[in-house]
Amino acid sequence: MTRPRRYDLIAFDWDGTLFDSTALIARCIQDACRDLGLVVPSDADAAYVIGLGLEDALRHAAPALPRERHAELAARYRQHYIARQDDLVLFPGTLEMLHALKARNHWLGVATGKSRRGLDHVLRHSGLGPMFDATRTADETAGKPHPLMLQELMREFGVDPARTLMIGDTTHDLQMAANAGADSVGVSFGAHDHEAFEPFAPRFVAHATAELQRWLLDHA
Repeated sequence: MTRPRRYDLIAFDWDGTLFDSTALIARCIQDACRDLGLVVPSDADAAYVIGLGLEDALRHAAPALPRERHAELAARYRQHYIARQDDLVLFPGTLEMLHALKARNHWLGVATGKSRRGLDHVLRHSGLGPMFDATRTADETAGKPHPLMLQELMREFGVDPARTLMIGDTTHDLQMAANAGADSVGVSFGAHDHEAFEPFAPRFVAHATAELQRWLLDHA
């Protein structure tokens, strides 16, 4: 007997959740700051802003930089990231997990701090584009932890918050889910220390993609 689904829509963050990109993004933020002669954020501080939209992330990473120079810092970050982005890979087991969820007829979405251009590129390069039914990026809607991008995904499919699950590696992802009235699951192998997840009451914290898949197949 097939167990009824608890969630109709499962939305994923991208970087640090599906793609093993946390360390590269942090290095690119640090290199961009270094290029402009700014204080270089620590590894932890650079990783903390992952998941935010680019402008918000760089503002937090370089708080002393005047607003009129934010575009300059963003351009330096993009230059470093684009030069290395095609070296990034999925976390092991990600493709198998997504196929298993599609076989159960969940709608799959992406809610990411990436730009639309950046997400479209990586979806093409990874071949994952057909796996997702809808996607939202920070430059086309409100950035995390504002709930709008998740709310837009829910509206697109006519899904209630109670039937929606957000999966991410940062407190920004989990807070966005809470703000939208949706459940969340955290993963500990991305940008944020999983001990910081507790205030947002995730239903589960996975320490590997295989563990995440097992939980989803049993509980989602």
